[in-house]
Amino acid sequence: MEERNKTLGEFIIEKQEEFQYSTGELSRIINSIRLAAKVVNYKVNKAGLVDIVGAAGEQNIQGEDQQKLDVYANEVFIQTLINREIVCGIGSEENDDFITVAGSDNSHNNKYVVLMDPLDGSSNIDVNVSVGTIFSVFRRKTPVGTPVTLEDFLQPGVNQVAAGYVIYGTSTMLVYTTGHGVNGFTLNPAIGTFYLSHPNMTYAETGTIYSINEGNYVHFPQGVKDYIKYCQLEEEDRPYTSRYIGSLVSDFHRNMIKGGIYIYPTSSKAPNGKLRLLYECNPMAFLAEQSGGKASDGYQRIMEIQPTELHQRVPFFCGSRKMVEKAEEFMAKYK
Repeated sequence: MEERNKTLGEFIIEKQEEFQYSTGELSRIINSIRLAAKVVNYKVNKAGLVDIVGAAGEQNIQGEDQQKLDVYANEVFIQTLINREIVCGIGSEENDDFITVAGSDNSHNNKYVVLMDPLDGSSNIDVNVSVGTIFSVFRRKTPVGTPVTLEDFLQPGVNQVAAGYVIYGTSTMLVYTTGHGVNGFTLNPAIGTFYLSHPNMTYAETGTIYSINEGNYVHFPQGVKDYIKYCQLEEEDRPYTSRYIGSLVSDFHRNMIKGGIYIYPTSSKAPNGKLRLLYECNPMAFLAEQSGGKASDGYQRIMEIQPTELHQRVPFFCGSRKMVEKAEEFMAKYK
């Protein structure tokens, strides 16, 4: 990549005025995520060489085996955010409860909370498939100067002030929005700098890719089954291509670039779906909408759902606007 491209640091400084209410904290949060991402990227890229792949011997709150790299990524992101003294609270998919962050002077004067999935798709690490980090930033609801409470984290997605993901793949990219479009930055590993490589990323209005785990077809609701059959019909621009990686960041990233829909519905095995509203669906919905796409639970806008618990799961339909709307049509027939 040519070095005349804008760096992430330069871009953040240039866009500082777009951060409503912020006096630099939001810029520093993005910078902290950039730093942590570089550290995790280094570990991910050498995961095959050292004993950091495989299960850590514990399960997270979801009952899933924690990968060693999950635990490492979680610690890196949490410590980087705490050390910079810029957030008042952190919620992670890997932690049972939220973390309250006090400043070195024991004050609680910071204004933002961060929610994250530190290593999405980690079951793919040992087969060398792309994994990622997802993050979401909210302005706190409770008064500045007091410790954060659950209320600060249980906010609908429309309140997000920033969201994004890092994808650790053939190249490492950081993609984020602050409500003014979506921009992607690629890491130049030789000098450790992210450069603006994908300005103003947008979803095509429609696409030809559908991403769903068809192995669970028999367990899906009838509306989803009907939509899959629609995708497979030989008419108009169909059949669509089926592409499913099983790593949300990777599937989302591909569909945003090429045009497509990602679906993780309810099923008889997962009655509320599998993806977490706060750590996965809200940030991806914000990115989708900011790039011209759409995100829904099959019936309503993801970002308008009022969360009731930290690790709440919801069904997720996300991608090119017309494709999501067509899937919603099929779902509405069985509502």
